[in-house]
Amino acid sequence: MLVAILTCGPVMTSCHSDDDDETIVVKERFNSWNKCEALTALQEYVEDVTNPKSPNFIKEEDRIATFDMDGTFVGELYPTYFEYNLLEYRVLDDPSYKNKAPEDVRQAAQAIRDFVRHGTALPDHFDMQHAQAAAKAYAGMTLAQFDAYVKAYASLPANGFTGMTYGQSFYQPMLEVFNYLKANGFTFYVVSGSDRFICRALVESIGIAPNRVIGMDVKLVSSSQGEEAGVNYTMGKEENLIRTDELIIKNLKTNKVLQISQEIGKVPVLSFGNSSGDCSMHNYCLNNKYRSAAFMLVADDDTRDHANREKALSLASKWRDSGYHVISMRDDFRTIYGSGVQKVDFTFSE
Repeated sequence: MLVAILTCGPVMTSCHSDDDDETIVVKERFNSWNKCEALTALQEYVEDVTNPKSPNFIKEEDRIATFDMDGTFVGELYPTYFEYNLLEYRVLDDPSYKNKAPEDVRQAAQAIRDFVRHGTALPDHFDMQHAQAAAKAYAGMTLAQFDAYVKAYASLPANGFTGMTYGQSFYQPMLEVFNYLKANGFTFYVVSGSDRFICRALVESIGIAPNRVIGMDVKLVSSSQGEEAGVNYTMGKEENLIRTDELIIKNLKTNKVLQISQEIGKVPVLSFGNSSGDCSMHNYCLNNKYRSAAFMLVADDDTRDHANREKALSLASKWRDSGYHVISMRDDFRTIYGSGVQKVDFTFSE
């Protein structure tokens, strides 16, 4: 079993300055960015909708922004999603569990291993296969135990990089976007396809509150509840909440929109993502009574990060045609993970 180690994630730079010169303040806010079309579009948008004299003015309570997590502000190419890596470790390497995993869970973990080590294509609809396997793999853990388990794995060195753990793999330019939006009265939410409690554990270090995280969900029960329905059972003072093996929702595509509607209750005016799983969220945002905008980040930097540049360029063209602003990691980010982080080849232990 991994020993839980709470890592110190990067500290977000302040949005405030003692200097009254606004040009200096803006420069400090975005010192991880190059001058680019996407950043200019974001700044022009925010300046417009926060200006009380603008016909596009949006009151603070309606300034809602939604962010996908993996590949949007957290690295996802080491060599695959954090939650995929975690399941692979849990099922195939963790001595406390690997001999207890059901066969279908083992198959899902092996599919991930074959994909990252040998390039074997994942099965069709693997996102659901993984979600169902993950629900089973962590069933029986209390929420506190699962949080510690995630943070312990996050404290390990990120595969494919030096100078960074998994729990520190935030895109520094996107942290500056969080700061900028907060300084301008926006409330932002993480809306991810990854497990809600994995997301909460990862973003805690950058100050995102757990009630602003939406993700994949499994059914929870009280520790002494048994099979009795929650509507009939009264939880005791000493009981804990426990994960079950029952998947409630995989938060992808249109499911993201449904969850935003149910949990936030307002249509976002800004949306940030990186893949087709975010298009529904973007389109929901753009169909808004307020002026709105959507941004897609493309992983086109194969020098500082692990990326398929040819695929990324194709996606960039597709996203522009869809009416989204495109953020290029190669061209727009002055740094990705910050100083001291270097891309290296992936390594795998036997």
